[in-house]
Amino acid sequence: MSFHGQMTETPDTTTLPQRSLPVYDARRLTDEAGTAMIVLDEKTYCLRITRAGKLILTK
Repeated sequence: MSFHGQMTETPDTTTLPQRSLPVYDARRLTDEAGTAMIVLDEKTYCLRITRAGKLILTK
């Protein structure tokens, strides 16, 4: 969707290269409280599963 709420044309995915991405189950990554610490370039982030089942990543 564009900035003004109009639908834009969907790209033709048949011409895009196919690749396999890693898949991770967030519930297996997190503890019983639904949180996990993730480190990227020596910075630590907190991954949290909300009560509504959404993911939040904070610094």
